[in-house]
Amino acid sequence: MTATVYEAVPSQTDDEPFVTADNSRIKSSYGTKKRWMALSRDLLKQWGGEFEYGDKVRVRGLSAELDGVYTVHDTMNRRHRHCMDVLAHPSENLDIFTPGVKIQKVAFE
Repeated sequence: MTATVYEAVPSQTDDEPFVTADNSRIKSSYGTKKRWMALSRDLLKQWGGEFEYGDKVRVRGLSAELDGVYTVHDTMNRRHRHCMDVLAHPSENLDIFTPGVKIQKVAFE
């Protein structure tokens, strides 16, 4: 899948950039250390995919700093397919477009 980055700003989200699709609230001090992600609709269960909001997902192939476990909180625009977005703060100056990233649901016991 292809991984990109998004920021909680109206030009990249909607008119409520600090509220995710699952109604979680993004704090103003957010950044990549928070480990939140958005998935394209085709990957979300309500549109036939295997992931749900709140799922923990292991990301591999993004970068040494950004690989790890993320929580699904948001949905990408419907024009995207087989993609993920990592939430980052504008001050982090990240510009990510990485094909070939792998994700896997993390099972907790």
